[in-house]
Amino acid sequence: MAEPATTVRLAEIRETPLSVDEVLDAVRAPAAGGVVVFVGAVREVDGGRDVQRLSYTAHPDAAAQLRQVADSVAQRFPAVAVAAVHRVGDLAVGDLAVVVAVACPHRGEAFDAARALIDELKTTVPIWKEQLFGDGTSEWVGAP
Repeated sequence: MAEPATTVRLAEIRETPLSVDEVLDAVRAPAAGGVVVFVGAVREVDGGRDVQRLSYTAHPDAAAQLRQVADSVAQRFPAVAVAAVHRVGDLAVGDLAVVVAVACPHRGEAFDAARALIDELKTTVPIWKEQLFGDGTSEWVGAP
């Protein structure tokens, strides 16, 4: 069976836990000699402050914008396949917040495309996080 053309195989925003295996499986392809996966997890300290948990909120158009970012990366790089999933809702330290993967013919291209994908996702897709700290305070990051 012929491999599908360069495509975005997965681009979603979810309230449920993310799976690295699902994202990796989405981009597997015989033409891909390099596959890069980036996993963003909730860390326990930010700016020297203890993080208790995060709460992610997304604009109703965020999923469509995520798809546009993934499509743009797929068009600008020799990507065989692209996938990206971001979590919303309450997350604990260690939970996965975002998983992206890009498969390209060669590793260098895959690294460049994966970096572009996560960087553009973080700067353009309207997803905001509220960090809740150990001292009871909170801080919004990326909110308009």
